[in-house]
Amino acid sequence: MNAVVELRDVHKSFGSNVVLKGVSFSIPKGQVVAIIGRSGSGKSTALRCMNHLEVIDSGTIHVCGHAIHSPDIDLRRLRMDVGIVFQSYNLFPHLTVEENITLAPMAVKKKSAAQAREIAERTLRQVGLADKAKAYPEQLSGGQQQRVAIARSLAMEPQVMLFDEVTSALDPQLTGEVLRVIETLAADGMTMVLVTHEMEFAARVADTIIFMHHGKVWETGPGTMLRDPQTPELREFLAHGL
Repeated sequence: MNAVVELRDVHKSFGSNVVLKGVSFSIPKGQVVAIIGRSGSGKSTALRCMNHLEVIDSGTIHVCGHAIHSPDIDLRRLRMDVGIVFQSYNLFPHLTVEENITLAPMAVKKKSAAQAREIAERTLRQVGLADKAKAYPEQLSGGQQQRVAIARSLAMEPQVMLFDEVTSALDPQLTGEVLRVIETLAADGMTMVLVTHEMEFAARVADTIIFMHHGKVWETGPGTMLRDPQTPELREFLAHGL
């Protein structure tokens, strides 16, 4: 299968702090990959590099045919193909849910207001919030706001979705709401990369799990690798993380 995401020997530093030390992996179309590891292992930085939110020092990254490492990267085209959802929802508080979702399709993809509303209606149904179109973010729970953030990314019809610790600010019940949406997207064949601390979820949903340690890909395998870790570092991480 052709890789939709491919990192080759990626290095990234912030000043004297070396965060990525030669990271390489590839993700075929339709696959779900979970990146796990301790805080500071480089997992969120690797994810942000895939959408050019961080600029790498060396190596190559290709996502959906875009050469992310190239100085000539067309960021507008890239961000139409690659959606990203963060731990903080980043919704505009003065706009309704529908307005938050229709903004980018109208501004970036030049959709008409009617087309954008249809997209908002469809994506809100996908995340189970069809009845919240006219609500404002402050009227929603954290889990609902995060689901709106996912709908907003889906509205751009991306080929790849990136999720950066999207449940870490939520309580267990709200976490379940958001994870069910991601699970549905996985079942529908969306290519996704998740940075997550939800080990049981990662084991159940991910086709591949990447364990990062000290800025490197330390161990890679299917969900079952969490029951049978091959390295002492992953064993220790799971002993303290589950």
